[in-house]
Parts: sequence; structure tokens; C-alpha cells
Amino acid sequence: MKNKLLPVPVAATLLLAACVTINIYFPAAAAEQAADKIIKEIQTPADGETPQENNSHWQDGVYRWLDAALNLLVTPAHAGNADLSLDSPEISRLRAAMKKRFASLKPFYAKGWIGIQANGLLTVRNASQVPLRERNRVQKLVAAENSDRKQLYRAIANANGHPEWTDDIQATFAKRWRANAEPGWWYQAADGSWRQK
Repeated sequence: MKNKLLPVPVAATLLLAACVTINIYFPAAAAEQAADKIIKEIQTPADGETPQENNSHWQDGVYRWLDAALNLLVTPAHAGNADLSLDSPEISRLRAAMKKRFASLKPFYAKGWIGIQANGLLTVRNASQVPLRERNRVQKLVAAENSDRKQLYRAIANANGHPEWTDDIQATFAKRWRANAEPGWWYQAADGSWRQK
């Protein structure tokens, strides 16, 4: 009678292969870069609009020079960082809609009528502060923006083949919305308190 057992090296290889689990980790650094790119695009005035910043020309030149010098001194780390795909018709459509809406939202950020919640969504901070004639408009803009933000997070996760990343993408964007807020805007801290940037 012949022994029907596999040779030890073959059996060990098959056993190891059966135990291999591929872990796909959420690319947090790439998500932050993607969030910053999208948020800055949305919050950059379109052609014909004038930015509300009052930097003088020499300050702009200094900032550009410092940025260029830092880029020469500090090389970005690309190895090991996964890129998130931001190319899909749905992502493009949502980005365009949010950019267009931002011009309407910006004055309400500045007046303190709306704020960025800890989860990155917008809220009407105190409806009684909003004049009655503006209240419905503000609430509709906030609702439309929140809907697009949620769809954007889902679309990015789906475009990268990982719908399970939707919550992680939203959490990343929540931090970046607060970080990219302009001075004077209100945001909600993790403990639920409201702060002005």
C-alpha cells in the first residue's frame, strides 16, 4: 500500500497559502490629500469672483516663495502611499455642484449662521439668528450640501472599489473641512462645543 500523504514541503506550502489573508488598509494619508484637494477646489473662487482675502501683493509673493522653498527642501513621500481615485462622472458632478453652491454658502459661514459639525456636515447653528426671509434658503442650501457631501464620500469609496471605506472617508473629510475653514467660521469640536476659527 502506498502512502497517500503529501510530502511535508508541499503540505506546509498549501497550509500557509490557505491561511494567507490579504488586508487592505484604509489609505488615510491619501484620503487627507484627496480631501484637501477637493475642499480647496470647492472653496477657490471661480473666474470672475474676487477672493475675500486681503493679502497684499508682497505677502502673496512671500507665500509663493516660501511654498517653493519648502517643496525643494521637503520632498513629499510617495512610496507606500496609495492614491485614491477621484475620477468618476459622479464625483465630478458632485464637486461641480458643491463648488457652485459654495458662493451662496460663504456669506452664511461668515455671518455665523451655519457651522461645520464634528461629522463634517453643515448645520444651521441658531435658526433664530437667521432672518425669517433667509431661513428657508439657508436650510435648503445646508440640506443640499449635506446630501452632496454624503454622496461624495460614498462615490469616492465606490470609485476605489471599497464601499466599506465610506465612514473613514467621511471622518477624514470632517477633519479637513474644519482645517480648511476660514477665520471667523464656526465648527464643532469633538466634545460637541462650538468654536470660532
